[in-house]
Amino acid sequence: MTSLPPRSSSSPSSPSASSAGALAPYGWDRAWAESFAPYAAQGLVPGRVVRVDRGRCDVVTAEGVLRADTEYVTPRDPQRVVCTGDWVAVDPGGSPRYVRTYLPRRTSFLRSTSSKRSEGQVLAANVDHAAVAVSLAAELDLGRVERFLALAWESGAQPVVVLTKADLVPDTATVAHLVADVAASAPGVQVLPVSAVTGDGVDILGAVLAGGTSVLLGQSGAGKSSLANALLGEDVMDVQAARDVDGKGRHTTTTRNLLPLPGGGALIDTPGLRGVGLWDAGSGVGQVFAEIGELAAGCRFHDCAHDAEPGCAVLAAVASGTLPGRRLDSYRKLLRENQYIVAKTDARLRAEMRREWKRRGAEGRAAMEIKRGRRM
Repeated sequence: MTSLPPRSSSSPSSPSASSAGALAPYGWDRAWAESFAPYAAQGLVPGRVVRVDRGRCDVVTAEGVLRADTEYVTPRDPQRVVCTGDWVAVDPGGSPRYVRTYLPRRTSFLRSTSSKRSEGQVLAANVDHAAVAVSLAAELDLGRVERFLALAWESGAQPVVVLTKADLVPDTATVAHLVADVAASAPGVQVLPVSAVTGDGVDILGAVLAGGTSVLLGQSGAGKSSLANALLGEDVMDVQAARDVDGKGRHTTTTRNLLPLPGGGALIDTPGLRGVGLWDAGSGVGQVFAEIGELAAGCRFHDCAHDAEPGCAVLAAVASGTLPGRRLDSYRKLLRENQYIVAKTDARLRAEMRREWKRRGAEGRAAMEIKRGRRM
C-alpha cells in the first residue's frame, strides 16, 4: 500500500474493549486487533467493509455503520481494491471520512475479469466458508459446480455445496441421489440439501457456517437471496422469481453485502455470477480432482498428460469405470483454462506452451505423412 496521506484533524482514539465487543459479531478477534495496533497508534478506527459501491463503502465500526471514501486505496490492480469483507483503518472523524488502508487479507475469493485484460477480480475477503448454491429446480451442471469449487479451494476458504430448492424435488430418494452425484464430484466437501421455503436443512447449514465469515456464491436464480433470508431469520434481501424454463433469474442482489448471522458468524451475499473464470487456481483444481492426482501417482511417466500415454493409471481407471470419463474431461478443461490464464502474465509459461504446440503440430504432420506413405 502507499504511504498514508494526511488525516483530518480529529482527536485520536484507539479501539477499546467496547470496540472489540461491538465488532465481534463481524469476526473481530485478537489476531485482527494485533494486526491493527500500528494504525490504532495513529488514531485510526477499525472497521469491516459490509458493502462497496462506486468508490465509497459502508464500514461497520464501534459507533455503527458509516459511509467512507476509498480514494486513497483504489489501485489499478482490481485484486487490491477494497472489497466486502476487508478489515480497514478509517478516519476517527471528519467529513468525508476516508479508508486509509486495509489489513492483510487472510483469504480472498478471486475470479478472472470479464475484460480481455489479464486481471483477477476480488469478490470477497477474509472468508472462512464458501457456500456454493446450486438449484435443484434446474438440471445439475456438475462441471459448473467443479469450477466454483476450484475457485473456493484456491481462495483458502472451506467450500460447502448447498443444494437449494429441495422442496421442488418430488421425493427424498431423488434428493439423496442428487446429493450423491454432487458429492462424487466434490471430494472433501459437505453437500447439504436445503429448502428456504420449508426450512429443511437451514439449521444444519447455519451450524456449519457459524463462527466465521461465509460467502454465498452461485448463478442468478439459484435461490441465494431466499437462502440468505432464511439464515438471517428475516427478509433482508429482495427476492425475484426464476424462469421455469431454465431456473435462471435476474440479478436480485446487485452488491455484495455482509450481515451478521443470528446463530454466529457473518454472511456475504453476492450477485449471481454468469461468468466464473478461473484465476491462477491450479491448486484449487487439484483439490477438486484429488482422486485424479492420487491415480496419477501410479502412471508410468511422471509427466503423464493422461491423454494416450502407455501405462497411464488415470486412463486405466476410466476404462475400468472406476473414474467417470466426465471427471477427466472436466479436469482437462479446467487445467487448460487455468494454464491459459496464467500464461497471460507468465512469459516463461507462454514460451513453454508455444513449444508444446509446435511439438504436437510436428507429431501430427509426421503421422499424416506416414499414413499417406502407407496409402501410396
